[in-house]
Amino acid sequence: MKRFKHLRGFLRKHLWRYALGVLCLLAVDVLQLIIPRLLANVTDSLAYGQLTPAGLKRHVFLLLGLASAIAAGRFLWRIFINGAARKADFCLRNKLFAHLEKLPASYFNHHKTGDLMAHATNDIPAVRQAMGQGLMLFVDAIFMTAATLFALLRTVPLKLAAVSLLPFPFLAAGTALLSRLAGIRHRRVHEAFARLTDRAQENISGIRVVKSFAQERAEITRFVATARENVAENMGLTRVWGLMEPMATLASLVGFALVLGFGGAMIIRGEISLGDFVACTSYLAMLTWPMIAMGWVINVVQRGFAGLDRLNAILDEVPEVRDEPGAIDLPAALGDIEVRNLTFRYAPDLPPALDGVSFHLRPGEILAVVGRTGCGKSTLMGILTRQYNPPRGTVFIDGIDILDISLHSLRSHIGLAPQEAFLFSTSIAHNISFGDGTYGRDQIAAAAEMAQVKDDIEAFPDGFDTVVGERGVTLSGGQRQRVCIARALIRNPAILLLDDCLSAVDTQTEARILAQLREYMKGRTCVISSHRISAVKHADHIIVLDDGKLVEQGTHESLLAAGGLYADMYERQLLEEELESRA
Repeated sequence: MKRFKHLRGFLRKHLWRYALGVLCLLAVDVLQLIIPRLLANVTDSLAYGQLTPAGLKRHVFLLLGLASAIAAGRFLWRIFINGAARKADFCLRNKLFAHLEKLPASYFNHHKTGDLMAHATNDIPAVRQAMGQGLMLFVDAIFMTAATLFALLRTVPLKLAAVSLLPFPFLAAGTALLSRLAGIRHRRVHEAFARLTDRAQENISGIRVVKSFAQERAEITRFVATARENVAENMGLTRVWGLMEPMATLASLVGFALVLGFGGAMIIRGEISLGDFVACTSYLAMLTWPMIAMGWVINVVQRGFAGLDRLNAILDEVPEVRDEPGAIDLPAALGDIEVRNLTFRYAPDLPPALDGVSFHLRPGEILAVVGRTGCGKSTLMGILTRQYNPPRGTVFIDGIDILDISLHSLRSHIGLAPQEAFLFSTSIAHNISFGDGTYGRDQIAAAAEMAQVKDDIEAFPDGFDTVVGERGVTLSGGQRQRVCIARALIRNPAILLLDDCLSAVDTQTEARILAQLREYMKGRTCVISSHRISAVKHADHIIVLDDGKLVEQGTHESLLAAGGLYADMYERQLLEEELESRA
C-alpha cells in the first residue's frame, strides 16, 4: 500500500516476525475451537450416563493441555507481533528525527515545534498500536469469524444456525457506518492534540516572558480553551466508539435469546442433543468476541492510519537544501568566496531579501557586512552556510559553485557564530566542543579565552562543567554569545562567519574580543556582519546593505569620505556612545 511506503524496508526485514506471530495466533484460535466440541462430548456423555472416571480424567487432562498450549501460543504471538510493532516504532522515530535534521531552515519557519513533537508523542505510538494490536485483532477477528461459523454450521442444523446469526448482519452494517465516523474524528483528535502540545511547549519555553508581563492568568485561560477543544474532539470520538461494544453485546444477547428459544424447543423435540446445544452457545459466545474485536480493530487502525498519514506528510517533504547529484568534497578549503549578482527570495511571492549583491573575498581577507536591521545580513550568512539555496551560478567557494559542494564538506570548513545564540542544555565544555570528543580541555579553555568568556566560566562553581539551562537560559545574553563564538573558533575553520554575534556585549568587551580575534583571523577568510561600525572598521573590505541591495562598498576610510549611509550610521553611533558615556 502507498500509505506504508516509508515502512517498506522495515516490513521486508521483519516480515518473518509477523508471519510467525500470525501462525501462532491462528494455532491458538484453532485450539480454542476444539474446546466447545470437547465440552459437547462431555455433556452428551454425562446426559447419557456414558462418562466413566477414566474418561472424565482424560477429558480434564486434555482440557488442561489445550489451555497450556493456548497460553504458550498467546505468549509467542505477543512476542513476535508486538515485538515487531516496537521495532516499527523505533524505525519510525529514527526516520522522523533524521528527516527533520535534513529539512531546511525554511521548513521550521512555518511549522511549530509543538506540532512536530506531537508526531513523536502521539502519531508514532498510534502507528505502533495499529501494527501490533491492530494487526492481531484484524487477523483474529477474520479467522475466528470464519472458523466459528464453519464449526457452528457443522455442529447444529442450518435452521438453528441461521436463527442465531440473525442479529449479526445488522451489527456489521452498524460497524461499517461507525467506522467512517471514527476515521474522521480520529484525524480531528490528532490535530487537537497537536494544538494542545504546541500551546504547552510555547508557554513553557516562554515562561519568563509570561511572568514578566504578568500574563499567567491569560495564558492559563488560553490553554484551558485549547484543552477543552481537545476534550471535545476526544468526546466526539468516544461517543462513536462507545456505541460499538454495546451494539455488539446487544447482538450477542439477542442471538443467545434466539438460540435459547429455538434450540430449547429442538432439544425437547429431540432434534439436537444437549451437547450440541452447549456447543452452539459456546460457538455463539466465541463469535461475539470477533464482532467486538472488529470495533476495536477499526478504532486502532483508524487512529494508526491517521497518525501514519500525518507522518507521511513530513517524510514526503523533499529537502530543498540537499547534496546535488555529483556533489564533491572540499579536501582543504582555501577560503576564496565570490558572490555574483546574487538575488534571493524566501518565497516566490515575497520581495527579494538580497537583490543583485556582488563581491569577491580572497583567502585570508576580512569582509564586513553592515546595514540596518532587516537589510539582509543574516540572509547572506545563511546562504554561505547553505541554510538556504542560492540560485545556481551566484555563489562560489574556491571557484566551485556552492551548490556543487557537499553540505558536510562545506560546513566542516566553516565556523559560524550565529546571531541567535543557541546553547544545548548540557555543560559549557560540551557546548563549546559541541559533541566532538577530540577536543581537550586545554583547547576548550583556549577558545573560551579568545572569546573573552573564560573568566566568566571559571567563576562558576563547576567551571566548564557547569550545566546551562534550556537554550542556555542560565547564562546572560552576552555570555551565551561568547560561548557560541568559542564554539566557532575551536573548529579551527578556514572560513569564519560572525553573524552580528556581539550585539549583546558592551563596547569594551567587544573591543577586547575583536583584539583577540585579529591575531586568530590572520590567514583565515572572515565575514563579519554587524550593525556596529566599531566591530568592522578594521576589515579589509566593507559592504553596506540596504533593503537587500548593496549600496556602498570600500574601506572604512573611503566609506566615511563618501558621506553616504555608512558615514551616517557611524556618526549616529558615535553620538550614541558619547551620550552613554555622559549618562
